[in-house]
Amino acid sequence: MCAKAVILGCNYYIGLSALRCLGQFGIHTVAVDYSEERAYGALSKYTSERLIAPHYKKEKEAFLTFLKDYGRRQQEPPVLIPCHDSYVEVIDEHLEELRELYRIPQTEQGLYTKVMNKESLHRMAQQYGVNVPETLSPSDDGFLERVESELGYPCIVKPTDSPSFVAVFRRKIFKVNNQAELQEALSKVQEEDLEVVVQRIIPGFDDHMYTFDAYLNQKSNITHWVTCQKYRQFPINFGASVYTGQKYVPELRQIGGAFLENIGWKGFAEIEFKKDAQTGAYYLIEVNVRMTNLNELLRQVGINFPYVTYRELTGTPVEPHAVTKDMNRVFWYGYEDMLAIRDYIRTKQLTIGQVLRSLLKPKAYAIWSWSDPRPGLAFATMTLGKMWSRFRRR
Repeated sequence: MCAKAVILGCNYYIGLSALRCLGQFGIHTVAVDYSEERAYGALSKYTSERLIAPHYKKEKEAFLTFLKDYGRRQQEPPVLIPCHDSYVEVIDEHLEELRELYRIPQTEQGLYTKVMNKESLHRMAQQYGVNVPETLSPSDDGFLERVESELGYPCIVKPTDSPSFVAVFRRKIFKVNNQAELQEALSKVQEEDLEVVVQRIIPGFDDHMYTFDAYLNQKSNITHWVTCQKYRQFPINFGASVYTGQKYVPELRQIGGAFLENIGWKGFAEIEFKKDAQTGAYYLIEVNVRMTNLNELLRQVGINFPYVTYRELTGTPVEPHAVTKDMNRVFWYGYEDMLAIRDYIRTKQLTIGQVLRSLLKPKAYAIWSWSDPRPGLAFATMTLGKMWSRFRRR
């Protein structure tokens, strides 16, 4: 009997893309979420089994018991694929016991967390000679004066633990323009007992953001990789990809690949870089340690990372591959890109003409698929319902 693939988190299109990437090969996929509400990804025709689990944070012990019980009932240890940072945190905390029941690429407990945490990530990057934005901690001596002299305004207040920060503030960072705004932002995070750092903003528009997506085998050697260039994000300037194109950038293989191999990484990772508009240097911004927004784009340009993960962990690895030419294809999350376009135009960062020209490229859609329409229709119904509710409240 073939091993199942357990997909954690199907209320977002990352989980949906993982289900499609695996299900198309006839792999038994298990869509796991804590609620049926909004879990539109599980409606995919490629979902073999759908389960509702206890909440990974509110009922963590019950969630772990659920995972273990399911794993024990299987004839073959399933491949575990988390599609949200919070699931990764739980897996990392209980890695040794979960590895007895599931196939998980990472073998070093704590490494997921070290890479997800912004402070420890930056220390590792500096150790291996990778550029990172200048960063200060509120506990540093002479903190306020050093922000002024070393970072300058505007700068950003950034969480060390992104999932907890986003859960509270519904944004990834605070951008502050002066000391008063900085102190206000720090007061907000202190009230929520969250840790943050303050960081210099690397100059350059959103199209100076790049990604290096890679898979490393159990010897921590890169077997698959591809690079991309962001064009638009939401929220604008400091958000998630909504319009991103595959773009061959060999320098990122040298920088990002060496870093991941040096830290002994195993499995999938996506490093986000920003290219300094003034110097041309690439700065490591963060690392995503689970499947990402761009998954469907990466599949369409030649690398199916969930499938690569599954095949290696089940003992039949696929041939190594790198995308070393431009394929002229973009990832598009249309709903949030429309919101982003509105804000880019409103702030005069883009013109209508620039936007219209960009939309001509062939697209890898975040949600919609003609061959698998139910998730897209469910998402559209859900979104229209939210819009109608807002309209009625006015």
